[in-house]
Parts: sequence; structure tokens; C-alpha cells
Amino acid sequence: MSLMGGLYIGSSGLQTGQNALNTTAHNLSNMDTVGYVRQQVQQSTRSYLRLSTDVKSVNNKQTGLGVTYSRVKHIRDAFLDRIYRRESGRSMFYEVSTEVTEEIESQLGEMNGEAFQTNLEDFWTAIQELAKDPASSVTQGLLVQRGAELIQRAQAVYGGFCAYQDNLNLQVKKQVDQINEYGKQILALNDAIRGIEAGGIESANDLRDARDAILDELSQMVNINYDEDQFGNVWVQVEGMDFVKGPHCYEIALDVDEKTGFYTPYWPLNSTFDENGNLKLDKNGNPLRDDVFDLGLRISTDLNTDIGGLKAILLARGDHRADYTDMARDKYDEVSQSIVMNIQAEFDQLIHNVASKVNEILAEAAGVKTGPVYASNGDILIKEGERYCESDIGGYMRKDDGSPIQMFTKIYGEGYRKVTGTVDVVDDQGNVTQEQKEYWVYNEEVPGELETIYSINNLQVDPELMQKPSMLGFRLADGSEDKATAEALKQAFVAEDYTLNPNVQKRTAFVNYYTDLVSQVANSGYAFRNIYDNQVNAVESIESARQQVAGVSSDEELSNMIKFQNAYNASSRYINVIDEMLEHLLSALGA
Repeated sequence: MSLMGGLYIGSSGLQTGQNALNTTAHNLSNMDTVGYVRQQVQQSTRSYLRLSTDVKSVNNKQTGLGVTYSRVKHIRDAFLDRIYRRESGRSMFYEVSTEVTEEIESQLGEMNGEAFQTNLEDFWTAIQELAKDPASSVTQGLLVQRGAELIQRAQAVYGGFCAYQDNLNLQVKKQVDQINEYGKQILALNDAIRGIEAGGIESANDLRDARDAILDELSQMVNINYDEDQFGNVWVQVEGMDFVKGPHCYEIALDVDEKTGFYTPYWPLNSTFDENGNLKLDKNGNPLRDDVFDLGLRISTDLNTDIGGLKAILLARGDHRADYTDMARDKYDEVSQSIVMNIQAEFDQLIHNVASKVNEILAEAAGVKTGPVYASNGDILIKEGERYCESDIGGYMRKDDGSPIQMFTKIYGEGYRKVTGTVDVVDDQGNVTQEQKEYWVYNEEVPGELETIYSINNLQVDPELMQKPSMLGFRLADGSEDKATAEALKQAFVAEDYTLNPNVQKRTAFVNYYTDLVSQVANSGYAFRNIYDNQVNAVESIESARQQVAGVSSDEELSNMIKFQNAYNASSRYINVIDEMLEHLLSALGA
């Protein structure tokens, strides 16, 4: 080998050692950088220079050209990455569910001494006092006052649920915007990585770290699938649909419900629009859109349907303001998986049942009965099963217009409507005469029509009764106290005739209903918390395994630095020797 060739070999060692030191320093400086993956130096020999070929020899005559810095290896474990992203998404699902349940507990007031139970107990106490002295204006006034306080407090609690529902709705928009932004960033990083690595010489490891960090964040929001093609591009699917593919990012759009303002994420590419760019509606009035999430699926770890914080938010929020009508067995499945809607419906059911039962007992005292009633010409005046009573101005438990007293009335609708007609009246001797009669007919409740139902947002204590609680009277026509009606109110509160929802077998009474409701929320929160804690442990264990592979060890990097520094020094000394030899030869020949 010529001395000049030896000098070239030494310079390759210097250059390679310097590059290796730079990589080691880069690892050390980014040791605390979130998402950074350590880079490992790989060295190899340069191509050999062939001097001659001899077929009889084991090897040809050739000389080496030194060492080269072949590549910087990106140390990751793809298997651990996939497990981490799946389990972190599941952890976020249960973290959101836990936070929502804890917020519901706070809304119920159990944590800060403002429990709704106090108002319910006060109303129950007022009923007990009324049963002791029904005709007292004091006990009647107390009953009406406590009833008003009950409704006001119930509306405040339900309003808190609705406000939190709106807060979750804003989080949906925020997360969808962030997901779309991540998609754009992945697309930009794909282009940058492909441009740097196209020559096959340099690796865009720092850009890959940034892209992997985005995938980590994205996996916590939604259930993703992803892979990398031969050109270095990463494609991503969200909930089984293409999100980033090739040169495109298929952004998620939001459809806004006109009634509630709730956002629903959907895929515009697979949805149907009219000429104005609005979503088309089917024959039932539902938009023809391809929703990102199928919220009707059973939540299950086996089915991987419990992954992603955005899905948890959507499930918790629900799609409407729930009320007691959602407790019907054929409708309950629509709200059962939503934490907020479930508590809204169960809480509203309590208030509805209390109001309806009190009104029903007062109506029975006022003489309300069930139809049918036929007019003299045979027409149906009052349908079969409809509740009604004849108008009785000045009668017992009646208002000034002769209608039955309702303690709890609708804000936007009437409890009774007036019906008049000519009917046949039979006297004691069997004679039939025709008389013009006025009836008060109960307006039946229609689910979905707010003005017809006795729901929290449509309930009030009768304003006239608030002004004159003595209207209740509780004195029969003979002047005696109506202890039977007062006792019926008392018994209604302890009768175990109710369940929290169609899936609960345990029957409860008004006095225990709210306690059972709070216990149910607490039990759900405890279950979510346990699952979440287990998921946190699992994710931490997986992340620890990832860091063992991808994390930077200061001890290891310092050891590498010493090794590469020694290699650099050795190459430097080697060049110095070659330089001295060249100088000696030139001096000797010159002499």
C-alpha cells in the first residue's frame, strides 16, 4: 500500500469517528426530549481496491480504503409501539369515562355539602307534617314551599348536567380539529422524510421521531391502524377508514344538530350532499352521512370498541337531552351507554314520578275518573281510558274555574283541557234528560313533545297555589279533615314501586331513590377507576419496555463517546505516523 493511500485510510477514520461522536452527542443532548429515540452508529468497511486477479488463489490481491459511517440506525420496536398505542388509547377511553363519572358526582352535590337529597328529605318531611295536621294552613304552606324548592333545586342539578354535556360537545370539536391537524402534519412529515431519504444516503431520524410522537398522540384520541410503505410514507386509518393515504389527508367533518347543537364526526368522502353542499336527508329525516364512530356497538375490550378518548366523550355526551321518556324499555338502549344521558333520564324520572304521583293523589281526591263519555248523539265525547271530571266550581280540590288542583303543573302546556257537550242524564226514577255538561279532561303526555310532558324543564309548582296554599283545604264537604288523602301522599313516598332503569331489578321508594341513584353513579365510577388504574399500569409497563429499547442511556452514550474518541485519536496518530514517514522519505531523497 502506498503511503498516500494510507493517509486516505487515516482520514476516513477521522471522518467516521467525528460523525460517530456527533451522533453520540446528539443522543445525550436529547436524552430528556419527549418522543426522542436513540440513534445507533453503524460502521462498515469501504469498498476494496482490487490490485490483481488470480484464479488459483483463495483471494484476489486487493487493498482496503478504510472505514465508512454506513448509517445511523433508528432504534425502535414496532411490536411494542403497536401495543403501546392500542393500550394507551384504551387507557384514555377509561380515563375520560372516569372523569365524566366524577364530574356527575360533583354535579349531584354529594362532594360539597349541597346534596339534592336534602331538598328531597325536606319535601318528605313536609308531607309527614301534613299527615299529622292536614287542615292546617301552616302544613299546607310548608308542603307547597318545599315542593317549589324541590323543583328549583332539581332544575339546577339537571341544568348542570346539560352544561357539562355542552362542555363535552366543545371537547368533541376541539379533538376533531386536533385530529385533522395531526393528519396534515403526518402528510407534511411524509413528504419531508421521503425527500431526505430518496437518495438512500441519509436517514431523517428526527423527523421520524416527530411523526411517531404524533402517532402516539393520535392513538390516544381514536383507534388507529397504520403502516409504512417502501418509500417511507406512513398511511393511517381511523376507526377502519383511510385518514392519511398517499398524498391525501381525508379530514373528519362535523355535522351540527339544529336542536341540540351537538357535533357528530363523519367522513365527507362517503356521505351524500345536495347541490348546496348540505347533507341530504333520508325519508325519516336523518342525514345521509358516514359516521366515524358506530356508537351502537357494545363496549368491549375483546372487540376493541373501548379505544380512544374521542369515542368516550361522544358516548358520555350522548346525542340529546335525555328525560324520563327515555326510560321506556324500547328506548333505554339508546341512552344506557351514555353516562350523562343515563343520569339525566334517571334523575328526571325521579322528579316526574314524584310530581305525577302527587298530582294523581290530588286528582283522585277531586273526583277524577276514567272515560269513556258519550254524547247524546252517540259521538265519543271522552275517549276510553282518558281521565276526566265534571267541572265543579267551588268543589273540593278544585280551582276557581272548576278544574282539579295540580300541585305540579306544566310551564309550557295545560294539565287539563275543557270539553263541553250534551249528554244523557238519568235521574233516580230512571228518567233520561239531555244536559249541557262541562268536563275537564287530562292532557296525556306525548314523548318527544316538551310542552306535553311533566319533565324537569317543564315543571313548576302551580303559581296560583304558591299564592294561596290554602286552596288545598284538605277538608271534605262535611267539614272533616281529609286524612285519607294526606295519608296517601305519605304512603306514596315509602311505596317501593319504582326502579332506576329497566335493567335494574331492585325496587325502591321515593325516599331511597336518590340514594340508590348516587350509589349507582359511585359504583360505575369505582368500576371505571379500577379499569383505568389497571390500564395505567399496563401502559407504564409497555412504555418502560419501549424505553429500554428506544431510550437514551447516559452511561451507554458516555461509554460510546470514550470509544469513538479513542478511535478518533488512533486515526489521528496513524495520520501523524504516515506524515512523519512521508517527511522522512522526502528529506532523505532530497538529501
